[in-house]
Amino acid sequence: MFASERLALAQAYADSLATDGVVRGLIGPREVPRLWERHLLNCGVLADAVPQGASVCDVGAGAGLPGVVLAIARPDLAVTLVEPLLRRTTYLEEVVAELGLDRVEVVRGRADALHGRRTFDVVTSRAVAPLPRLLEWSMPLVAPTGALVAMKGSSVADEVAAAAPDLRRWGCADPEVLTLGAGVVDPPTTALRVAWADPSRVSWPLAPRGAVAGTRRAGRTTSRRQRKQGA
Repeated sequence: MFASERLALAQAYADSLATDGVVRGLIGPREVPRLWERHLLNCGVLADAVPQGASVCDVGAGAGLPGVVLAIARPDLAVTLVEPLLRRTTYLEEVVAELGLDRVEVVRGRADALHGRRTFDVVTSRAVAPLPRLLEWSMPLVAPTGALVAMKGSSVADEVAAAAPDLRRWGCADPEVLTLGAGVVDPPTTALRVAWADPSRVSWPLAPRGAVAGTRRAGRTTSRRQRKQGA
């Protein structure tokens, strides 16, 4: 998972989470004794599901889990950490600089601010949102031949079943549940991989039909209001 030459970086990141991360409220103090097993190793095995040389976007990066861990474990990856809260992006910028992770970019903002502007080979996240909302935030960032690879809990099968209409509206292929790190972490990490059903039909604007119509209606309403106000 972590090559010998990257272990020092992983330990430095763990030390940062255990100190600054706790002080800044980015990680709970009760998590410190299990940082490696529950966080670093749990996120590190996700690297097995990421292609060589991929561009990766971590949506709702928080304290950098899993994005910073992936960047440490896989220096071949170009990682973009997207996080809306200033105190978190400040920490991320500091830790990225301290660890010398020169292929990591920190973007302060919501994921939808990048919609239509950038796409990635892999869009990942950890405990960010239920699947329907995660699809809305993440799929517009997934390149035609890319995939959403999100860390999920043990109830992922039920979540997929409940989100079946949303998956169809987005034009997704059948999701694949991945079990990663067996024998390395206990329990193994569960991830959900969602790719496009037909990459040739992926283009911008990209949204479920209902969402597109709603956006257009909202735009027309705003325009009428502006005309009435002389805007």
